[in-house]
Amino acid sequence: MFQRPLICTDLTDGLQRLVEFVPSLVAGGMTHLVFLHTVPLREEATIPKADAEKIDRAQDVLSAALKQVPAGADVKVEVQAGRPLDVILKMVTTHQADVIILGTQPRNLLTEKLFGSTTTELSQRTTIPLLTLRPQMISTYTSEELSLRCQHLLRYLLLPYDDSSASKHTIEQIKHFVQTQSAQALKGVILCWVVEEGGRHELTLAQQQQVVCETLEPVRDDLVSCGVEVTLDVRRGNPIAQVLAAAQESDTSAIVLSTDNRNNLLDWSAPSFTGEILRRSWHPVLFFPPKR
Repeated sequence: MFQRPLICTDLTDGLQRLVEFVPSLVAGGMTHLVFLHTVPLREEATIPKADAEKIDRAQDVLSAALKQVPAGADVKVEVQAGRPLDVILKMVTTHQADVIILGTQPRNLLTEKLFGSTTTELSQRTTIPLLTLRPQMISTYTSEELSLRCQHLLRYLLLPYDDSSASKHTIEQIKHFVQTQSAQALKGVILCWVVEEGGRHELTLAQQQQVVCETLEPVRDDLVSCGVEVTLDVRRGNPIAQVLAAAQESDTSAIVLSTDNRNNLLDWSAPSFTGEILRRSWHPVLFFPPKR
């Protein structure tokens, strides 16, 4: 789906392994790849100073990405000193990235509130998609498995759909990237609608499912017209629990979603659906920022 990824790694999140799989990422449709590591500034006599030793060490690790660059592809390595959020946003503009790939650790509301999160801040400020990968997932793959995973990074997407403006926005973004990608890296989409328990008491479960299917069918047909295989999955229960279960029970490369309100994505007092999926999913999560 994406051709110009900005792959951000702190060298402990597993994403540093991707430097050995540039040919596989290119085989999956990526043509311009940038590997980025940010080194915090040292405070010496109140004057911020770059740590040259850490910069050189990171440069050595990431330079492996330059050894196997397929014809027609472009790979760059950036090691910058500064605040990660500021450096990432700057590199997005410099390299015209179309997706930010970064690792993320499991967090709860308290730890995010106390210590912050680069992922959280990026989700509120970036205009391009974020793809978050769990370090535990990457670290368990053998080289053979990770090579195949890189080729099929976003092959099958699970899209929680409820006919809201956020889910409609996600559909439009998927269509855009499918229509502009050079190869069909995306093969299938699962549209998952969860009927919440306790809602619309005047309708039976069968009637609720019929209404949902009638709403989903035009969306399915729209995606099918773009050359994407689409499966409908209607469930009942807690939306977060059911979406995570659907991801476990199907061929899912990533969960893809958006939100209606950028500022309330990770509200401390009222956790959003999108925020909880970002926190709790062990599958990669592809997040499309809402329209500004």
